Amino acid sequence: MKKEKWIFGLLGTLIISFSLTALPEHQISKDVYDSLDLFTRGLALIQRDYVDEVEPKKLIYGALKGMLNTLDPHSQFLDPEAYAEMKVETGGKFAGVGLELTFKKGFLVVIAALDGTPAFRAGILPNDRIMAIDGEPVKKLNLDEAVKKLRGKLGSTVKLILLRGREKKTIECEMERAMVEIQSITRSEMLEEGIGYIRISEFQERSPKDFETEIQQFQKEGLKGLIIDLRNNPGGLLQSAVEVMERLVKKGNLIVSTRGRQPTQNLIFKSRLDSITDVPCMVLVNGGSASASEIVAGAIQDLKRGRVVGEKTFGKGSVQTVIPLSDGSAVKLTTARYYTPLGRQIQDKGIIPDVVVELSQEDVIALKNEQKKESEKNAPRPLLRDSQIQIAIDLLKNGSKFKV
Repeated sequence: MKKEKWIFGLLGTLIISFSLTALPEHQISKDVYDSLDLFTRGLALIQRDYVDEVEPKKLIYGALKGMLNTLDPHSQFLDPEAYAEMKVETGGKFAGVGLELTFKKGFLVVIAALDGTPAFRAGILPNDRIMAIDGEPVKKLNLDEAVKKLRGKLGSTVKLILLRGREKKTIECEMERAMVEIQSITRSEMLEEGIGYIRISEFQERSPKDFETEIQQFQKEGLKGLIIDLRNNPGGLLQSAVEVMERLVKKGNLIVSTRGRQPTQNLIFKSRLDSITDVPCMVLVNGGSASASEIVAGAIQDLKRGRVVGEKTFGKGSVQTVIPLSDGSAVKLTTARYYTPLGRQIQDKGIIPDVVVELSQEDVIALKNEQKKESEKNAPRPLLRDSQIQIAIDLLKNGSKFKV
């Protein structure tokens, strides 16, 4: 008993010391002290009376997970294993199925299936809801645990049960895990009458330079208009999205800002370069366009640099900061939100296109199947049979003029 009291006395002291020294003195209220006292008493009670002996770290990790889970779907506690896996994903390669996910209104929701991945080939769509992974209901899992279950040994299979659309159609699919290598610019070509097309599947470190290279090649071929396809682009690096926009707008233009509770979280990002092209621009978006994609679409609208065509975007406009802890674990915390140049909040609102062109689920599935067949033949995808692209082409042909 003395040993137990000593362990939890020390734990309580460490928790209180860590928590309170991490806060400025004026932010420490009596409620904080009372809550920490309640927490340590509960911890001691479990250690003393629970039927089985429990590893203290397991309890601490469980408490941290619970605290973060009460905030928003993107804030979470990462134990050392999960934090290590996250760093592998950030590096660009991992064994999985290629899904970008979030929790929305209590459901595990697909933001996008990344181009060329098992999930893309399986026909999984934005806003599909995952109900079970390998027979386990996802309502029992947090986001980190769900992602962990989707990953596994290269070549192994995973079974999903999905709920799709307003009619709540149930779909079962089985996929073989593969090495997912995330590419940024997955397609670039000159279409008709000097209209260049660039598909950015995710914003990565190389995206701005690669984007500039493609624009310069288009200019040699007589570029007259530009289509930037951000459909099913779940985001990526904020700085890369800003640097892509710098190639399209004048120096000094505000591209995006972030706002949080701390002064260090209130940032503005202005273009440091002059644009490399002044041709009319169309940006394609849909429900799978999120985060950095929404930043680009919002800036294009607010700066009147072009038009946004397609469907309403996902509405993920928050900034997550990963804070490593001393034992190899980490806290991933939402610390700010994104705002467009005119101050529009992206989080939970999304970007509504200037020209709304909705595709039915049947159209989306048919187009995706067509794209899959074409990619298997190593042939170009049927861009001109894509109604959203065709409308963007028509708008450019009609001589739309925009500010630069």
